[in-house]
Amino acid sequence: MANLLNRVSFLERKLNALKYQLELNESYPDVFSAKLKEKSQKKVEELKEKESHELLKLEIDALDNPAYLKYMTEEQLNQLEQSYDLKKRQTITSYYRKTGQNQTSEVLEDDLKKIHSTYEQQQKAMLDAYGQRQYTKETLSANRQKYASAEKAHLERIAIYEKHLEEFNQKKLDDLKSSLNQKKEVLKSKIQSIESKLKAYQASTQGKQHLKTELPEDVILRIDHLTMQFGGLKAVDDLSFDVKRGEIFGLIGPNGAGKTTVFNCITQFYKATEGNMYYRTRLSDVITLNHVKVHDVIKQGIVRTFQNVELIWELSILDNMLVGAHSKYRSKFFDHSFQTRRFKREESIIRAKAIKILSDLGLLPYQHFYPLGLPYGVLKKIELARTLMTNPSLIILDEPAAGLNDLETEQLAHTIKKIQKEYDTTIFLVEHDMGLVMSICDTICAISFGKKLAIGTPQVIQKDPVVQQAYLGGE
Repeated sequence: MANLLNRVSFLERKLNALKYQLELNESYPDVFSAKLKEKSQKKVEELKEKESHELLKLEIDALDNPAYLKYMTEEQLNQLEQSYDLKKRQTITSYYRKTGQNQTSEVLEDDLKKIHSTYEQQQKAMLDAYGQRQYTKETLSANRQKYASAEKAHLERIAIYEKHLEEFNQKKLDDLKSSLNQKKEVLKSKIQSIESKLKAYQASTQGKQHLKTELPEDVILRIDHLTMQFGGLKAVDDLSFDVKRGEIFGLIGPNGAGKTTVFNCITQFYKATEGNMYYRTRLSDVITLNHVKVHDVIKQGIVRTFQNVELIWELSILDNMLVGAHSKYRSKFFDHSFQTRRFKREESIIRAKAIKILSDLGLLPYQHFYPLGLPYGVLKKIELARTLMTNPSLIILDEPAAGLNDLETEQLAHTIKKIQKEYDTTIFLVEHDMGLVMSICDTICAISFGKKLAIGTPQVIQKDPVVQQAYLGGE
């Protein structure tokens, strides 16, 4: 039986890896297309820049005499005037410093007159130099026609070049899709083969010791008589409840009730003293979390946030998002070290996914910021965004509203609902803010001293006298 369990575990890991590879292949054409468009835009801008100098010369020649004079001299005249003002201030300051006087004299006025005279001479010389250009109406008309013709030819070249790049890019994209489609068929064949083997193994266990525990189809997590004891203290005492797929489930209770201990047991930071925790994976198989290693919990589709913000302060927000996907990477140490094609492709897909998540949650403007100095409410939302990098089925939130003001809490509630709806995930949270819990939770379980007091909808929990007495302070 042990060998059978090991074999099934191996096949499930292999199946997850193949499905992830299939997901990458399906996502890559969009990323590849975006890269091609970016390169094309850069090439078009380079061509425009290259031809813009010649066009500018023709455009200047097409200006009439007053417009030409203003265009050619305006900036230089401004610089000359600034230089004159600076020279005048320097002369006045130097005179006052040397003489110790704060009033003008004939010597100072003579110096200022000389400076002004020089300024006027330079200004006249500049205007005379450009004022010598006197185009007739016929010349200007011919120059304007020449400029219009050159501009039209320029726009036509740009359009032809853009069309050529578009056709070239489309061919490359079609070739890539053709290659990926072949790989997809191979992957799908392997996936079907492994799924058939898994079904055969499961069928072979019928009538023997059950390989898996049955759960109702709508339940994603079952806590079954969970007990966690530290010496003589029972932090969790014979606790049982179900979390349904796709709901927001709240766990409430006074400080020290054992809420975080339940989370630690689910994620295997603590090994439960008694009881079992059953979880339905992405493959709809039911596993016992008690036997899962702590570093493998995330591979089952379970992610968690903590009470304190646990971002990496030395990395940008976008890089923090990429770190959140570390368990999904299939490229190895060699690929990362030598920046192989496999690594670059995977990195580009995951980066595009991170940008999309940040955009969906309104956090895209912060992608290049560092966490230090950002508002606390924004940091909490970024932690939530990072959990989505692993395509989780169950997100566990430990007091997500701790330290937030009313407005930030309201925004957080909107974000949690958005994640539940748009990312098709289950939310399991511990929270002391009763306003938040009652407004977003579908089901609430109240505990005290590790024991379950009541479970039901927010309305049922609010009216329950035992909960009112133990947690809400009575009527």
